[in-house]
Amino acid sequence: MLPAGGGRPGSDDRRAGKALPMVARLSRHRLLALFCGVLAALTLAAPATAAPAHPGVDRAGAAAGWLARQLVDGERFEVVFDGVAYPDQGLTLDAVFAFAAAGVADDFGTRALTWVTRPDVRDGYVGDGGTEAYAGATAKLALAVQVRGGDPTDVGGVDLIARLRGLESPSGRFTDRSAYGNYSNAFSQSFAILALDRTAQGAPATAATWLAGTRCPDGGYPLLPAQPVCTSDVDATALAVQALQAAGRPVAAAAGLRWLVSVQGANGSFADSAGVPNANSTGLAAQALRTGHRPLAWARARVYLVGLQVGCAGAPADRGAVDFDGGVFDPATATRATGQAVLGLTGDGYATLSAAAAGSGAPVLTCP
Repeated sequence: MLPAGGGRPGSDDRRAGKALPMVARLSRHRLLALFCGVLAALTLAAPATAAPAHPGVDRAGAAAGWLARQLVDGERFEVVFDGVAYPDQGLTLDAVFAFAAAGVADDFGTRALTWVTRPDVRDGYVGDGGTEAYAGATAKLALAVQVRGGDPTDVGGVDLIARLRGLESPSGRFTDRSAYGNYSNAFSQSFAILALDRTAQGAPATAATWLAGTRCPDGGYPLLPAQPVCTSDVDATALAVQALQAAGRPVAAAAGLRWLVSVQGANGSFADSAGVPNANSTGLAAQALRTGHRPLAWARARVYLVGLQVGCAGAPADRGAVDFDGGVFDPATATRATGQAVLGLTGDGYATLSAAAAGSGAPVLTCP
């Protein structure tokens, strides 16, 4: 059996959020003062392990530069299971998004997407389009092609958009066609809406209606629909909010944003289902908060992410990386954590993300 993420699409780690008490409402003047204080903290109150970036290399750029240097052969990520390396297309696409958001490593982004769209690698990720077709992977790859200015209707002769539309069920839900079962979830649905929204025909209204209909009573969105208990998930809500905004569903998106703000930790973080604050969930939530016009909550999340970034006190090879949770630095988890943290640091949303202005090269955090 392949490891999670090593061959079956839709298997990226997605962490549920654990609700925390909602912060009391602030007056307008106190809110402004607190916001200014948070912004000051972003630039002045660096954590003990952090160091100011070299002029011209910002936090996101340094993180994306580190991520680029971790690519195997400068083109891909792999996951090792029982001593065997398997391609990790999902993580590689996360890096493509991170490079676009940071506006750096465009040459790495080109090579990474070229690798993912290679027929054997592509079909191992999205399926052959016949007996095997995976909604989430198809949507994520289509979106990555769009972000890099490519044509998702002709990816090595495969029309990802037509294939994706063919995976929409009458209910509006995008589902897998597979002998292994249907593993589609909120990420599959949201990425599908985001990718199709960029096309001339747009995203189907039924798809947005279905996603909005999965909302939990507390306003958040679950990773898996139709469960005995609807449990809101930070990562799923962050992506659903962006998809619903793109699809013109502001009310449904606003409910998710309110829930995200309500579960944000006092230190700006967002936690997984085990209650562990981490860079992955915080990065995705921060991205949604900025695109959803919640600047204070985004700034607080960004402070937390900056605190996880390895600075000049860290090993030279690790500088710029964003640690998963601030514990002992682990490169194995730092790659995915850094990729999603970059999105939170810049706040660039998937709906408008573009690599058009990205420069080449992998920036390095330069220390005295």
